[in-house]
Amino acid sequence: MSRRKDTGERISDAEHAIMEVLWDKNPVSATDVCDAICDERDWSIATVKTLLSRLVQKEAVGTEPDGRKFLYRPLIERSDYVGGESRRLVDRLFGGRAAPLFAQLAENEALTDDDLAEIEALLREMRK
Repeated sequence: MSRRKDTGERISDAEHAIMEVLWDKNPVSATDVCDAICDERDWSIATVKTLLSRLVQKEAVGTEPDGRKFLYRPLIERSDYVGGESRRLVDRLFGGRAAPLFAQLAENEALTDDDLAEIEALLREMRK
């Protein structure tokens, strides 16, 4: 898998669900993707194929022929996607600063003791 930093176009929530399947296992057919998520999302195979087509156009997903069907694989790493989305969130909502994000989470009691311990460990590691 190549290490692309950004697709250039945002990935919608529905497209993200497709990407999660592809990041978990690839290459897979559209039918395989549908088997993984169509029931829980009340989607049809046509919906999956439309979303896969959009992801191919956005260069987030690549295809390879396999007989009469195509197999799909992600062209972006999950970690790159998460990093980019995290940065966009911090930039958009918190002026590019992460500290206000943590303050907001703490004020809303969204951080557990385990979360705080992990954050503290990460900070100690970063300061080394």
